[in-house]
Amino acid sequence: MQIQPLQIVDFSPQIADAKGTYSNVPLALVNNHVIRMSVMTEPYFWHMHPNSDESFMVIEGSIFIDLDDRTVELHPGQLFTIPKNVNHRTRPNGSRSVNITFEAQDMETVVIEIS
Repeated sequence: MQIQPLQIVDFSPQIADAKGTYSNVPLALVNNHVIRMSVMTEPYFWHMHPNSDESFMVIEGSIFIDLDDRTVELHPGQLFTIPKNVNHRTRPNGSRSVNITFEAQDMETVVIEIS
């Protein structure tokens, strides 16, 4: 998908066509940030971002966001921001979740080994 300004972005087809355990599609660029749509059916791995905060907004279903010291549950229409350098993972609450994420375009992801 080519990201173009001044165009309506309809990501309904990507939601309907999502296959596998995790799908992540860039939808728009805003300044130096990217807005993505993700569909997940299984937990994502533990990780952190040393150079970007990351915000999640749920569109369909709900997700758990596991942090080192607690778990946050988000429902449709709710938004939660994870500051840079904070360990986290997301996982669907149920069979599937659809989420929008907002993050720096050059965001780095560092895998965290949790024992």
